[in-house]
Amino acid sequence: MNKTNKKSLKQWLGLTMLAVLMLALAACSSESSDGGVQGDSSASQEGEMQQIKVASSLSAMVDMMEAIKPVLEEDGIQLEIVSVSDNIQPNEALNNKEVDANFFQHKVFMEQYNENNDGNLVMVTPIYHIIYGGYSKKYNSIEELPEGATIGIPNDPANIGRSLAMFAENGMITLKDGVGINALQSDIIENPKNYKFQEVDLLMLGRAYDDVDMVTLYPAYASPLGLTPKDAIVTEALDEEFAISLVAREDNKDAEVIQKLAAALTGDEARKFIEENHADTMIPAF
Repeated sequence: MNKTNKKSLKQWLGLTMLAVLMLALAACSSESSDGGVQGDSSASQEGEMQQIKVASSLSAMVDMMEAIKPVLEEDGIQLEIVSVSDNIQPNEALNNKEVDANFFQHKVFMEQYNENNDGNLVMVTPIYHIIYGGYSKKYNSIEELPEGATIGIPNDPANIGRSLAMFAENGMITLKDGVGINALQSDIIENPKNYKFQEVDLLMLGRAYDDVDMVTLYPAYASPLGLTPKDAIVTEALDEEFAISLVAREDNKDAEVIQKLAAALTGDEARKFIEENHADTMIPAF
């Protein structure tokens, strides 16, 4: 074979090997592509899941949302729970559009936030009532409270009014006509036993339990002290104004994802969670 033919043969073999290699790569690429399509399809399905961020500050509410996650996932919603350590961050985050909703407060507290911060938060639906009450380490009834007893109450206006309205409802004090749950200490017109009301940060009231004659507590703050509403020496009547509620913004309250979350939080799984875990402290508001 002459040099020219040898050269042509080498070129032909080289092109043949290149073609085979390209076919092999194409086949691998096709297999990889098929796998990728399935992956993309899965990712696409995940991408179709509606996302929602909800802020909360107490473990009972976080646990309740964890319990309804499977319900939401079946409805195409992926819930991200943003846990915070105080009662300010959930509303700040919602008002600033860092989260889509929050679940930790009652309507009166929300309205107070709106008024003080030019907020546009709105109640979507009440979820459950909690039994707010006064607890005493020293006395077994409000009748036993001595003259001049010191009573610890929250220091935010919404819960000051709630506490004073509860005391008035139980005959401990008399308030100006019409003030109701908006009462402040200046609205007390009769205080026969000269009770001293000591205003304390809501999150610190549990620590005051040992130091005052009575302290008003939500169940979440009474529980670490080994107390339940059955231990309270004074409680209030249930009022939807104080039901723990799902809260959103004016601009997203009617969004499908918010409404689906509201439905899940007032559905069978939510009721089951309350009955099995917090029957002594929560009463469904739905």
